[in-house]
Order: sequence, then C-alpha cells, then structure tokens
Amino acid sequence: MLESFAAFAVFAAVLTITPGLDTVLVLRTTAVSGRRAGFVAILGILLGCLMWAVVSALGVTAVLAASDLAFTALRIAGAAYLGYLGLMALWRARRLQPVEPPPADTAPLPAAAAMTPAAAFRAGLLANLLNPKIGVFYLSAMPQFLPAGVNALAGSLALAAIHVVEGAIWLSLVVLAVNRARRWLTRPTVRRRLDQLTGVAFLAFGLRLAFTRPA
Repeated sequence: MLESFAAFAVFAAVLTITPGLDTVLVLRTTAVSGRRAGFVAILGILLGCLMWAVVSALGVTAVLAASDLAFTALRIAGAAYLGYLGLMALWRARRLQPVEPPPADTAPLPAAAAMTPAAAFRAGLLANLLNPKIGVFYLSAMPQFLPAGVNALAGSLALAAIHVVEGAIWLSLVVLAVNRARRWLTRPTVRRRLDQLTGVAFLAFGLRLAFTRPA
C-alpha cells in the first residue's frame, strides 16, 4: 500500500510543479493583491480540488466522462470564466501607465486593481470547479494507484489528500517567492507586462479547455 501511495505522490508532485493555471492564478493574485490574497486563492483552489476528488471517488464524474452534454456545458462555462479573467487582466494592463512609482518600501496599488480576499477565494474555487478536466483526471488516474484490497472511496480520498497537500506546499512557496519580489512587481511597467502575460495565459488556458473532449 505504501508503495502505491509513494508512486502516486511522485506522479502528483510532477503534475503539481508543472506550470499551469493554478500557478499563474496564484502568482498574479499575490503580485497584485498581496500575500494574504495569494494564500486565500490557494484555499479556493484546494477546496475545488477536494470537491472534485470527493465526487470522483463517489463516481459522479463518470457522468461527465460519459455524457457529452454535461461535459460540454461545464467545459464551456469554465472556458468562458477563464476568458473573462484573461480579458480583465489585459484591460487592466491597457489602463496602467508605464511610469515608475516613487521609491517606497511598499508601492501602493490602485484600489480597483487589488482583489479582496473573497474575490481571490472565488477565483481559485471557480477556476477549478468549472474545469471538468480535473474531475476526469481524478477519475482516470486514481484507480491506477489504488492498492488491491483497499476500499475505493477511502483510498481515493487518501490519494486526493496527498495531491492537495503537495499543491498547498508548492503554491505556498509561489506566494512567498512572489511576495518577496512584490516591490519590483508592483511597478507600473512591470505590472503592465505581468497583466499582459497572465491575460494571454488565461486566454490560452480557456481556449485549451474549450477544445477539450471527454476521454
């Protein structure tokens, strides 16, 4: 049993540290709104993963994998939400003036640009809940690592817990690293480039999700 869990831990760790939507979302949230918002966004992401893990363990996501209509509806909603995040980031980049702020320990951000903790949590949660690929991943990958003789529900939740813990560690490191560089990242010129890059990234993730088909 321990061998199976260890193999999944390695597999999940590689997926976790591979740059993706969650990393981009946490990076930008921390850069724009600070460490607290970054950690709150992580909570939303992890809750979304846990919810997908539970419904996957219960077999609910089998419906998504088998039903083109259900999968397509959720896929389109997720792609639309990611597109919204991308367009908003590009719009903010267009409005920022490329001038440097006066020297200060912490450069203040425009109030409208910063995300509230509630908004950061909602962004992390929805970015995961509206992505059916996460549920299909849990449903397809976890059974391959379940030890023989272990209860399917308990085993799946244990594997999901490993994935969530690894995600929490990795994304927390991202928050801490970005927060240390936040003084530089909050300069309007840098912020403008960051918004442009993350906006394009969100749009790319949205397009990729829009053309995803059930396995």
